[in-house]
Amino acid sequence: MKAPFFPLQYVLCFMVLSGMNLVRTHAQKVELSGKIISNGELEGIHVINKTSYRYATTDEKGFFIIEGKESDSLYFSSIQYIPKTIVLTAQQINSKSITVSLSESINTLDEVVVGTILTGDLNSDITNSDAERPIDFYDLGIPGYTGPRLNLAERRLFEADAGSLVTGLGINFSKLLNMISGRTKMLKNQLKLDRDKQIIQHIKEVVGPLFFKTNELDENKRMEFYYFCADAPDFQQRCKGRSDVEILQFLEIKLKEFKIASLSKN
Repeated sequence: MKAPFFPLQYVLCFMVLSGMNLVRTHAQKVELSGKIISNGELEGIHVINKTSYRYATTDEKGFFIIEGKESDSLYFSSIQYIPKTIVLTAQQINSKSITVSLSESINTLDEVVVGTILTGDLNSDITNSDAERPIDFYDLGIPGYTGPRLNLAERRLFEADAGSLVTGLGINFSKLLNMISGRTKMLKNQLKLDRDKQIIQHIKEVVGPLFFKTNELDENKRMEFYYFCADAPDFQQRCKGRSDVEILQFLEIKLKEFKIASLSKN
């Protein structure tokens, strides 16, 4: 008995359809229910799908929901945990669930040899120290700065507004005159503008391209949108030193307000 004969075009058609079905199955996006396992705090861990530009945040029990497909890369980030990236497997996509274990980030210090034991009390430690120190602003009773290095705008503001208005030596006339003339206020505004520009630059170059993958806004209106965000009273609080996920959440809120404001103008 002869084997059945199929015309070549039917065979090719079958192969194409099978291939399309295979690709469709491979690229199918599903909503994954995830769980973080760790001994530390589980709330607020950022989960970013670096392939499809989706993101989520864990709840107090470490649960999260995020969309993904096979071979997508998920990135897990938090201050207290070592960052981790995993690639989604077919099994995870089929089960629509994922469990991820994170390791706590522990900062260790190199072993040091301690001489004189310090108490933490400045006057006591200076007295007990064998080292001779030079005369500084503490000895002279004038204001001084001991924190991180300041930029130009920060230094100008510190010089104009440093110290108490009334000291043991009398009135701090330098600070008083800067307040009366409005120089202190001007320097504070200038410093805020400088910081806003730095944040806007980061949003424009890093967060913005990610945000506008899933949110629509004409490209010629995006800079206007960034400055609209900067006008918000809580702009620096919501964006300065925050993670990209937190900034993305802020941008989502402000985009709705921006679109409403734009409609009202028209």
